[in-house]
Amino acid sequence: MTTSARAAVLEARDGPFAFRDIEIEDPRPDEVLVRVVATGICATDAHVRAQRMATPLPVVLGHEGGGVVERVGAAVTTVEPGDHVVLSYHSCGRCKPCMSSHAAYCDNVWAANFAGARLDGSNGLHVAHGAEPHGHFFGQSSFATHALTHQRNTIKVPRDLPLDVMAPLGCGLQTGAGAVLKALAVPAGASFAVLGVGAVGLAAVMAAHVAGATTIVAVDVDAGRLGLARDLGATHLVDPNRVGDLTRALRAVDERGLEYVLDTSGRAENLDAGVGALAPMGRFGFVAFHEGAGAVLDAGRLTLGQSLQGIIQGDAVSSLLINDLAQLYRAGRFPIDRLLSFYDFADINTAFEDAGSGRVTKAVLRFT
Repeated sequence: MTTSARAAVLEARDGPFAFRDIEIEDPRPDEVLVRVVATGICATDAHVRAQRMATPLPVVLGHEGGGVVERVGAAVTTVEPGDHVVLSYHSCGRCKPCMSSHAAYCDNVWAANFAGARLDGSNGLHVAHGAEPHGHFFGQSSFATHALTHQRNTIKVPRDLPLDVMAPLGCGLQTGAGAVLKALAVPAGASFAVLGVGAVGLAAVMAAHVAGATTIVAVDVDAGRLGLARDLGATHLVDPNRVGDLTRALRAVDERGLEYVLDTSGRAENLDAGVGALAPMGRFGFVAFHEGAGAVLDAGRLTLGQSLQGIIQGDAVSSLLINDLAQLYRAGRFPIDRLLSFYDFADINTAFEDAGSGRVTKAVLRFT
């Protein structure tokens, strides 16, 4: 038995998404079939579309799904039909990072999230004619009306919270918030700066405010996003195009330097500026540098105990952090709805254009 679904399929590099009818296999013992209600569009989807990440094509992307459980495999114990869920990143569940609550750094992170197949190499998505699209992107492929997921990346959330708002917690917002609350563990009273306040950076601003950081510096060239960052808790705003020397501008906020700096932009020059702004023992975290991007640093600049930390998915245990963030949203302390712009699933190509141009901060597709 299979489930019929409608999927947006990426068939060629930088190409449009084409809608195709697909058949999805029944869940295996550890899998879950989810009816997708909404899914966010993340920069990682755009990177794969441009083939900066070599996920095989054709493929059904989407990795910030939110929906309702329809069927579960015989071994699934964490969710049941009717549960509302957010879909997050996948992992093998067996390696040392997974077993020590750091599944974002899974030894099999590529195969689990980017290979376009289950970890055993099989594919649960099929079509009657033409090339079969690869599935299981981030263990979900949620650019479709249904997603076949694994119990490890299917996170039960409260039913009274809107799934179209909860869905983006599965990756981008989890990354920004987790970088602050888990990976860097920014404490109350600390000084913190975030370079780039798109969706990930704004989540970091909100998380730093929740954590009790007393100095929160938002850095971006977009005046609208800087204004939103101020509304969400930033105490200082910096536009690099207006200050000339970004390091000097950051150190002007606190003459001894900043204790924590997070880069979400992936711009190589921000490594130099951010490290230059660190206080002794300061920590610089980054979520978007890629090999070959030219982000290179003289190690001698870290002599005063400063350190660099690469961060994936905020080092989050998704089942814990996503629900923590959901409760903060309920309490009005993590107002992620202010970041979101909604599109019908049929308008996925328009949503990608708007997200890529910066016209919207976070695009979310809704399914009807």
